[in-house]
Amino acid sequence: MDEIMRLWPATIRVVLDHGLLCVGCPIAPFHTVEDAIRAHKIDGDDFRDDLMKAIRGQRG
Repeated sequence: MDEIMRLWPATIRVVLDHGLLCVGCPIAPFHTVEDAIRAHKIDGDDFRDDLMKAIRGQRG
């Protein structure tokens, strides 16, 4: 998660909007997207879609 947020800062808003507290979390460097989905029990399809939109610059 940490690497995604560093490489694509627009994903930080997605993470926060989905209720995840990965920003600044000491576990974030070790969590994958799938780890975060499981740990926070969120809808994986929506989260992955929103992440990809942010990475592509399509999320407003």
